[in-house]
Amino acid sequence: MASADLRYELTCSICLNIYRDPVTLPCGHSFCRLCIAGVLNAQEEYGAYTCPECRAESQERPALEKNRKLGNIAQTFQSLFRGHRVSVTAVQSCLLCEASLCQKHLKVLEYYCCEDAACICVSCSLAGEHRGHQVETLNEASEKKKEKVRNILQKLTSQREEAEKSVQNLEELRRQVQEKAAGVTGHVSALIKDIRERLEALEKRVLSEISRQEEQVSLRVSDLIRQLEIKKEELTRKMGDIEDLCDMTDPLTVLQEKESDRDDYYMVLGVNTASDMLLGVNTASDMVLGVNTASDMVLNVNTAGNHVSVSGDLKTLSWTEVNQNRPETPERFQSNQVLSIRCVTSGKHYWVVEGSELGRWSVGMASVTISRKGRQSHIGNNNKSWGLWVRWHNNQYSVKHDRRTVRLPHVISCQRLGIYLDYEAGRLSFYELCDPIKHIHTFTAAFTEPLYFGLGLGYRSLRSNKSVSVVENGWVRIVNCI
Repeated sequence: MASADLRYELTCSICLNIYRDPVTLPCGHSFCRLCIAGVLNAQEEYGAYTCPECRAESQERPALEKNRKLGNIAQTFQSLFRGHRVSVTAVQSCLLCEASLCQKHLKVLEYYCCEDAACICVSCSLAGEHRGHQVETLNEASEKKKEKVRNILQKLTSQREEAEKSVQNLEELRRQVQEKAAGVTGHVSALIKDIRERLEALEKRVLSEISRQEEQVSLRVSDLIRQLEIKKEELTRKMGDIEDLCDMTDPLTVLQEKESDRDDYYMVLGVNTASDMLLGVNTASDMVLGVNTASDMVLNVNTAGNHVSVSGDLKTLSWTEVNQNRPETPERFQSNQVLSIRCVTSGKHYWVVEGSELGRWSVGMASVTISRKGRQSHIGNNNKSWGLWVRWHNNQYSVKHDRRTVRLPHVISCQRLGIYLDYEAGRLSFYELCDPIKHIHTFTAAFTEPLYFGLGLGYRSLRSNKSVSVVENGWVRIVNCI
């Protein structure tokens, strides 16, 4: 082992043999005279000289100083071990070490060519195909590559962390979506359940009202039939008397016969009353055909007058003495009323409204071309709108269209009303949603323009001592139910 170490120290790094006539460069490294002379001769045309070991540079050809002591040691070593094969560590013989030798020169790979990205030996760098290329020691090149790889590793680590963070964010998003979907599902299920219950309740009320009115009409018709049967028998008897009178030949007898009262031959029947009752049965059944709910209809603030206030949910209209000073637009009313945002151009629709027991309020429908200024813009004060007014101060309903007001005989019995519109049939009906449901009035018209749902407010001034004025303020709102 000691001889192998000594042999390594006495080996020229250029020819890889024991030194022959060793010389030393100014940097302190030693080589065979012929070996280093060949290297320096090859470098001469480049005008710069470098040590094959440490790459120390000089502009002038370095002086070669003979190293006698090293030469003596080399000669002694050769004489002692001449004819004997010295056991040397596997520098050239093992397969692993051969992988680190230059295949062309069989010298140790000590440098790295940056231009060709190849590991090279001294001969490749000084006199081979890599001569003049930028080279680095293997350690330097290795450290640079390690630094580059570390930077890549750092970037990859950062990207992996970002990917992990993105995965966590997506997992959180999925959880939130699942929670939101579950919440929406529960809300929709509860809403559908509530709508179903309301529909069932409405169906029971409407069917009950139809049955009640059917019974009333049936009783009335049965009574009329009984009266007609009695009258028919009486008429048959009187017709027989008249026929007998016509068959008499004695003029004196004919003239002396008492003339029957003409009223006996006529009878006024309550047909109109029966017809009205039948109308109530028909219109009440229509309420179950509505396809729109109150939640589909909200108020348009841009049409509201300046002395009415619209709630934040766009469902309630109320009176205010404070002028709202809203901007003037072509669609804004001067009067105390408001129209809906959506219009109706076809189909069957049903809404429910609820109003205060104070003041006056109205509901109805208006065409898109209704006037927005002056008294003629009030719902019902023109041929473009149809309205029902509720007057709690005198407990009375009235309907209005084309400036004609008709006071109805109905007495107000509840605050909630149903409005039913059949656009194609040209029917607009109003109902009291009490128990039982009562038909108030039905407008008939040929609707040709888009219709908007409308709410209006009025007020009544109560004066005392000719100086005090009390205003009864009212409100009306769309109810979120079917």
